[in-house]
Amino acid sequence: MSSHRRFAHRHDAGRQLGERLSELPVQNPVVFGLARGGVPVAFEVARALNSPLDVLVVRKLGVPFHTELALGAIGEDDAEVLNAALIERLGISTGQVAAVIERERAELARRVDLYRVDRHSLMLAGRTAIVVDDGLATGATAHVAVNVARARGAEKVIIAVAVSPPETIAELARLDVEVISVLVPSGFRAVGEWYDDFTQVSDDDVTSLLRQSKSKEPDRDTD
Repeated sequence: MSSHRRFAHRHDAGRQLGERLSELPVQNPVVFGLARGGVPVAFEVARALNSPLDVLVVRKLGVPFHTELALGAIGEDDAEVLNAALIERLGISTGQVAAVIERERAELARRVDLYRVDRHSLMLAGRTAIVVDDGLATGATAHVAVNVARARGAEKVIIAVAVSPPETIAELARLDVEVISVLVPSGFRAVGEWYDDFTQVSDDDVTSLLRQSKSKEPDRDTD
């Protein structure tokens, strides 16, 4: 696959990803957009598959002195993934890790409350969860999303992204999931470099897209 291709924007990426996924024999899927950047992509995927759309809130845990580098990630339902080897190699203390987690847990809780104010997460027992993002670098957020989906009863998990380096795909494949990426460039530096328009997705964007996407089934009773 040519690595010089680019996406016009996240909706363009979602349409291309939806075309790829529509070729797969996926039964009874639920499409999850990783908030926030993955939601516009997932919106188009759900439309292409005629499937319900949900949001999955995850947060990257940035290294204290290099926040773009992920030492792990957290997600809904108290899911947590840490890169122990990286933490040890960089000499990050237990206290520093705990402080990052505490800060990101607060932001995660804020987003969950905002996005789910009038909707519950969709039923997953025995179904295929398609976890969608605009791109992956280390794959930490996708890893924690897989854990959340499985804890909620997903029978199968597919990670579907617009762009990701080959080493990240290989790492995620060890989780016994199927990984689909439209672009797999070897010269990967950052997700945004593969988009003409990589404007930050806002909370309002997320809630608007969730409202536009009509669920085809009743919400799960969380009481």
